[in-house]
Amino acid sequence: MRQRTTFFHHNDDGVEPADLKITSDSLSGPDLVAIREDKITLDLQELPGELRELLARSSELHLRWESPRRRDATELWPSRVTPGLHVFYTPRSDDKAETGHMCRTLRNTFGVMDCQTPKDSFTKLPKSEFKHSAAYHYYHPLSDLKHFGLYAGQYACGPSDSACAKKFASLDSATSFDFSYDASVDTVKASIMWPRGKQPLSLTAVPGHRLEVGIMTPDAPPYVGPDELGVAGLLVVLGEHQKPNPTLFAFPARHKASRVKFASRFLSPAGLHPSLQLKISSAKPPINDESCSMYAHLTLPRTIFGDRYQLQDDLFLASKNLTALRYMSEPVDLEAPDYVMKLWGSSILLELKPPQPTTDQPWTAEVPLHLRYLAPTPGGYQTISIPYPALFWACEAEQGIKFTNSPFDRPHVGYDSLFSAETLFWHIDPQPERTNLLTNDINVPVLNTEQATWVNAGTTLVVMLGFGWILWKLVWVAQRSGLSSKTPNELLAKKQQ
Repeated sequence: MRQRTTFFHHNDDGVEPADLKITSDSLSGPDLVAIREDKITLDLQELPGELRELLARSSELHLRWESPRRRDATELWPSRVTPGLHVFYTPRSDDKAETGHMCRTLRNTFGVMDCQTPKDSFTKLPKSEFKHSAAYHYYHPLSDLKHFGLYAGQYACGPSDSACAKKFASLDSATSFDFSYDASVDTVKASIMWPRGKQPLSLTAVPGHRLEVGIMTPDAPPYVGPDELGVAGLLVVLGEHQKPNPTLFAFPARHKASRVKFASRFLSPAGLHPSLQLKISSAKPPINDESCSMYAHLTLPRTIFGDRYQLQDDLFLASKNLTALRYMSEPVDLEAPDYVMKLWGSSILLELKPPQPTTDQPWTAEVPLHLRYLAPTPGGYQTISIPYPALFWACEAEQGIKFTNSPFDRPHVGYDSLFSAETLFWHIDPQPERTNLLTNDINVPVLNTEQATWVNAGTTLVVMLGFGWILWKLVWVAQRSGLSSKTPNELLAKKQQ
């Protein structure tokens, strides 16, 4: 196992090298106001047996989880996915996607209950068109990592190791979690991030394993390029360094932070065909490059969906400040109610149309969506939560840049596979206006089970009355025509004449 812990702080929140106490297996110092990331590289033998069995069936597996709580924007980790758990999966053979092993592992690890098999519950990604994408995608609106913390603690902590159990319990406050496996490398990389706040500067290396600690702040070396990010700080490898080593370096960064902010909400009244409004603080692109375009990537649970045909009308899109529908996952059933569907939902990539000429003034775009019929509930209403979309500028990078050289790159976030490998992303920071949660709620009217008895009785009565009225009309018509007074033999004799 190899571990890298990085503290990323503002320039005025640093720590003096003399205040750090370093031994062969530990580092300690004063508390530090920073964002913390723990990144761990594991061999397959170090994983639980259930997970090893799943990876043996997988060509690649990438999990991306984002908290619904808003986090501060940062230059080092600006990329985002919509809040919840995303699974990007490619089986070693397509028949393995028909088994439920993947969903059983998700249920045991994260408490996901509505997954059956990748064939049934996952959407299929266009692998033939985008060579660097996974084959299947699954989404679940997971609000925290509490269940995962309990699961991981059972395997990593001894029965009497309370400190270890407390560490895994702290996952409840994490802002993001990544897990990546690629069969070509045959190792697993996992990373966990905590929000900016007071971080205890106390780390101890696991015996026999490498621990690297970085205390970093943004900086720009003289040679930094337009597509690079520079950092400076202190670097310590426990067991190798007796004192912190000053460091200053730059690396290609495929994901960068834009100064633009956005908020989203459903226009009122929402009805059964709600419109998601995106309020964006500026239409000015991050760089003077005609290749830059703004996009919104929506992850929609199966309770709500977009209509492909509606989003292909150019005049309609222009009226909503949208340019085009660039991608929609398939299939999307336009008629099925929520409670009969097995598929998790759908994802949409829309190109937005900022006003021209571009200015720093706020502007809005609207995305038309449609609600599905939901299962009956007491009270007659259900509240559904829709995660914030991911908004970003996509620009062409300079030729020859290799973003894989970045030690802080975050690939496989869903929408990056819909662009070329040379695309540079400038992320727009979500900033809700009235809450700290990156979700929008809709109160949906449904059948009230408390009144369903009256509905059933009323329906039965109406059907019986209607049937009685039709029967009475048939008898009335028969009497008017004189048919009812004649016997069948008399009618037959009349016909033979």
